[in-house]
Amino acid sequence: MTQSWWQNPCKPIDAHVVEQAQARQQQLTKPAGSLGQLESLAVQLAGMQGQIKPSLAQVWIAIFAGDHGVVAEGVSAFPQEVTGQMLHNFVTGGAAISVLARQLGASLEVVDLGTVTPSLNLPGVRHLNVGPGTTNFVQGPAMSAAQGELALQAGRDSVLRAKADGAQLFIGGEMGIGNTTAASALACALLDCPVVHLTGPGTGLNAAGVNHKAEVIERALALHSAQRGDALQTLFNLGGFEIAALVGAYLACAQEGIAVLVDGFICSVAALVAVRLNPQARQWLLFGHRGAEPGHRHVLETLSAEPLLDLGLRLGEGSGAALAVPLLRLACDLHGQMATFAEAAVADRPA
Repeated sequence: MTQSWWQNPCKPIDAHVVEQAQARQQQLTKPAGSLGQLESLAVQLAGMQGQIKPSLAQVWIAIFAGDHGVVAEGVSAFPQEVTGQMLHNFVTGGAAISVLARQLGASLEVVDLGTVTPSLNLPGVRHLNVGPGTTNFVQGPAMSAAQGELALQAGRDSVLRAKADGAQLFIGGEMGIGNTTAASALACALLDCPVVHLTGPGTGLNAAGVNHKAEVIERALALHSAQRGDALQTLFNLGGFEIAALVGAYLACAQEGIAVLVDGFICSVAALVAVRLNPQARQWLLFGHRGAEPGHRHVLETLSAEPLLDLGLRLGEGSGAALAVPLLRLACDLHGQMATFAEAAVADRPA
């Protein structure tokens, strides 16, 4: 059987550079370990970039969008038309991620995998038309294998464009009414965790709405239970086009050697799928924040992830990851620009 591209080896982290970066940290004019997580982040990025002093000047943000058939079950507080309307908001600069990308000087790409809005044709959006959204996964698989592979490839293609642009950091974002339902279902299937622990309000459901959403997920899990051990088929059964694109993007980043900054709950579920498909990908993933959606904590713990921020965010779009970029940049600046004890003529610690 031919190996699929997402199973190809990931680029190894440069262990020699990691050692050199760790040695530099020990020489900087501060008590060892006093900058905490910022020190380990700088060392990680050094190993990823293969240079002792890493840089994050070039950031690529890709927003993947798609609609979800499960919305027919009444699981969202917003109508599906909002997905297409938000695509317009992204490219005209009015969305939160648009503002953040401008402030960061980041490249922003918007990829529409498939929405219910007919003949959507927005300047500045890549319309791929994988399908008019997924089908209702309570009644059958959310997508065919062919559609799923197209979505995975769309994520990979975005990464290849990012690489050609010189990107040093990749942030994936998502937009799709109903996608917290898909992400929760995926997480429940992969973690074998009770639905009530991983189901939250999404875009603003009340308690009754959350309970109904959990019941819908239970029905979907029962329908697709026979394939729960197959991460790829579970993605196709329960995921969304935009979630599959994120999976493909994360795997391609690991193969191409580009650091990933993972956003919130939905992106973290995509990261979980990516790691299940290719465990080597985990070492290329950094995590931007811990979101308010209750399932996010469980997914982060499974991935042994230490997010940079905890601000109660639940917006998506890649916004939480974008907010963490200045911290990563400062970690690099501190690592690269602080003086060593010798350079500053400061007495080092006694041996």
